[in-house]
Amino acid sequence: MVTDESSSSLRSRRRKTGQVTIRDVAQLAGVAPMTVSRAISNPALVSEAVRERVQQAVQASGYVPNLIAGALSSGNSRLVAALVPAISTLTLHPLLQALEDTLDAHGYQMLLGQTGYNNERLDSVLETFLGRRPAAFVLTGLLTGEERRQRLRASGVPVVETWDFSPDPVDMLVGFSHEEMARAAAHYFHQRGRRRIALLGADDMRSLQRRHGFVAAAKELGLAPPQLHMVKAPATLRSGREGLARFLDAEGGVDSVFCSSDMLAMGVLIEAQQRRLSVPRDLAILGVGDLPFAADLEPALSSIRLHGGAIGQRAAECILARIEGQPRAAVAENTGFSIITRGTT
Repeated sequence: MVTDESSSSLRSRRRKTGQVTIRDVAQLAGVAPMTVSRAISNPALVSEAVRERVQQAVQASGYVPNLIAGALSSGNSRLVAALVPAISTLTLHPLLQALEDTLDAHGYQMLLGQTGYNNERLDSVLETFLGRRPAAFVLTGLLTGEERRQRLRASGVPVVETWDFSPDPVDMLVGFSHEEMARAAAHYFHQRGRRRIALLGADDMRSLQRRHGFVAAAKELGLAPPQLHMVKAPATLRSGREGLARFLDAEGGVDSVFCSSDMLAMGVLIEAQQRRLSVPRDLAILGVGDLPFAADLEPALSSIRLHGGAIGQRAAECILARIEGQPRAAVAENTGFSIITRGTT
């Protein structure tokens, strides 16, 4: 039992040293330091009476367990590192929410890292997280660079790449093809009688894949080379407005714009309305992400739904299966996409 006298003595020592140690907790609880460690990291290994004494000592002392040290010694971290280019990217929120919900239900927590849009920042975040021995990595997009890929493979940490597709993942992959999505968008416009098509995208790797697919599909359909404009990532409403202005001012103009995000598409719609264009009669607009606001715009925005929630849940399930020792089968799942037709097309 933890007494007021022992707690007072401990607080006095804490004021002098600035930190409560596991030995202090053990002394308060009247057990060995190893018993405290077991009671915290694996409560099933000690009796209920001991667990209660240790818990009282932890509360009385204000002791904070060093979870990183515990993970290093046991090899059992409860943190999953999820890396995204920008936390503000709205299309990724369903993925992250489903990932966190599924992990939390199994006693794991998500640690979020922002990598930006350059490899230097990505390498820095990867090294920082690797030093903390996460249970797994979930990456948004494909990891490029053979040295970087081998570094993760050599770490022995399970890796799930998402939001893209490749026949050669680092470890496991759950996502979709950006090139096929853009091909589908070009065919979608063509089927609706559009012949002067354009693509507005951010200058990140995934948008470049969409650009390649869009141009290739236009050529296959016998269309003139589409107008293209790439803006600095992350895309904004302003860059959407400026992108449409650029297309309309160019020779020949455009009758349809495929935007690499709903945010860009909303900017295009605002600019079109400002210029008194009728949407979709004069201009068809297709976004990507099917964000919650898409259906509430006027006219409602047609968009490509990416099934982010399903991707996040499946990524978590792959991690949990690997951690639980299920066979190391290769996982490369294509979740596909759906074109949602609304008022702008």
